[in-house]
Amino acid sequence: MAKEIVLSGIRPTGFLHLGNYFGAVQNYVRMQYEYDCYFFVADLHSLTTHPDTKSLRQNVHRLLGELLASGLDPDQAVIYVQSDVPEIAELYLYLNMLAYKGELEKTVTFKDKVRQQPQNINAGLLTYPVLQAADILIHRAVKVPVGKDQEQHLEMARNFAERFNHRYGEVLPLPYPFNYGASLTKILSLDGNGKMSKSENQMVTIYLADEDDLIRKKIMKAKTDSGPAVPGMPKPDYIENLFTLMQLVSPAETASAYLQDYENGAIRYGDMKKQLAEDMVAYIKPIREKAKSIENDKEYLTYIIEKGGEKARANAVETIKLVRKAMHLDYV
Repeated sequence: MAKEIVLSGIRPTGFLHLGNYFGAVQNYVRMQYEYDCYFFVADLHSLTTHPDTKSLRQNVHRLLGELLASGLDPDQAVIYVQSDVPEIAELYLYLNMLAYKGELEKTVTFKDKVRQQPQNINAGLLTYPVLQAADILIHRAVKVPVGKDQEQHLEMARNFAERFNHRYGEVLPLPYPFNYGASLTKILSLDGNGKMSKSENQMVTIYLADEDDLIRKKIMKAKTDSGPAVPGMPKPDYIENLFTLMQLVSPAETASAYLQDYENGAIRYGDMKKQLAEDMVAYIKPIREKAKSIENDKEYLTYIIEKGGEKARANAVETIKLVRKAMHLDYV
């Protein structure tokens, strides 16, 4: 019995951080053994906000290194670079004929980007959801791991697929959001103000590429308070976040002991942060070192990129054949 197809991509902008790692990548690692998975580096998407491509090659290689070091297996999942599959761009063109200016202008992410980069409101930024739809539909994926901020784009992908099928015939399956529910982990920034970010406020975000002393410095500066006023009182978000991190990287008995201290109103955050810092260093160091090793092995990276590109293109070509036939664009 054929496995359902899962697809997800990450832009090669900035460094992967704990939010990416525990909120997405660790779920990818699990998914690759349960589904037919396609994971890609979204280099074309990055051009909408990062038009200077001088460091793009390095960024793509670093991201691939971090993904592989985190547990993605090119023998279990198709791992590829978006621009190596030109059929995505072709399907993007066809879907643009089914997307309307008004609906694209209403997307939350477009409005956000307009505010963030008023000097670069390009057409690619406007049609970003169409390219996302092409990414998904080119592999006829039915499950797409997305966060809340991307659910609107996935709904649009379903709309474009429905319009295509209504106009040309049933070719494209409708994709739906997918995650492991209770297994989702939300990591806040160390100051408690929103999620960790690839590019903003880097001192409150822990990256997989951070060196040991920088990890220690960031955690020791994490926001805390004077402790619970009464034993067992609810934790503020920024305190809950420290306990979440400890539960992820520390021995279970260590996390349990500090939680008990909090419940008893006897928590010493300085001691807790020192322990968390050392446990975090021990957790991240092997990932960082393996990622650097992979990034520096250009022969291996070339092999991974070519292997993934070939597999992704083979599947994409089959979809494009079906699309062209449905659209009566097959002239021979």
